[in-house]
Amino acid sequence: MEWQQLLGFYQVAKLGSFTKAAAATFRTQSALSQQVKALEIELGTRLLERLGKRRLKLTMAGEKLLAGAQGLLAQWEALRDELRSLEGRPQGPLSLAAPFTTLYHLLPETLLAYLQAYPQVELTLLDRDQASVFALVKAGDVDFGLALASLVPRDLAALAWQPVDTVLLAPAGHPLTRRRRVTWRQIAGYPLIVPPRGHESGHRHLLEEQFRKLGLAFRIILESSNVELSARYVETGLGLAFATVARGLPPERLRRVAFIPLGHYFKPDHLALVRRRDRELTPYKQAFINLLFGDTIVAQQ
Repeated sequence: MEWQQLLGFYQVAKLGSFTKAAAATFRTQSALSQQVKALEIELGTRLLERLGKRRLKLTMAGEKLLAGAQGLLAQWEALRDELRSLEGRPQGPLSLAAPFTTLYHLLPETLLAYLQAYPQVELTLLDRDQASVFALVKAGDVDFGLALASLVPRDLAALAWQPVDTVLLAPAGHPLTRRRRVTWRQIAGYPLIVPPRGHESGHRHLLEEQFRKLGLAFRIILESSNVELSARYVETGLGLAFATVARGLPPERLRRVAFIPLGHYFKPDHLALVRRRDRELTPYKQAFINLLFGDTIVAQQ
């Protein structure tokens, strides 16, 4: 078995397509097909089944080989990074996925400081929703993710990082900003900007449930899962928006809107650094965690 054959099979199996794997590995589909065929001949078993013209399915043997290949590739990456560190050259890939708002508001300064300390690290950032963050971490496609701690699957490791609160975004000077504690009845009196149904935050489900219990009519003027977009329309006076924001984030960092606390309705949460439990951390990846947290690590699950 040749290393390139294993790499080719891994990409085909992970992406479910010879076409996508060829683009990812800069090889031809024919070359990848020959590599997989050579593996099947050497192992004496089929690894892939074709379902129609474009779909592929792993056989039981293919699934076992994919699991083994993932472990071998992870060990190889860790070993390569350690050898480079021994030479005083901490370099290698570091990838992180997080929602847009987190990347936009909370990470630029930290990432700049990290790259100044580790200029040879190949940093990759992915703007993804939280469900995609978890999927990428589970698949081993990224080293770290940032997402709400309350949503992290139990099979992933998480370190609570930044405390977050659910708030109501309102234009500066809005009447509700003068209330010490807003109620569902007061909120229902204004057009609302809410996440789509089924969104991971759960804001939409909770408010609809409360409005039904209280018999309140309400109007949704915009569905948005992007806090920046919601805040932009709040500024114009279009409506009020629900958002989860990092505690202590200055309002001007999320446009000039007022933050109305909703802690009496929503439980506090944290943004968490998420990673796979079975991945060893090389020194330069551990250094990224140290820089991100400083001495503020508060929990691990």
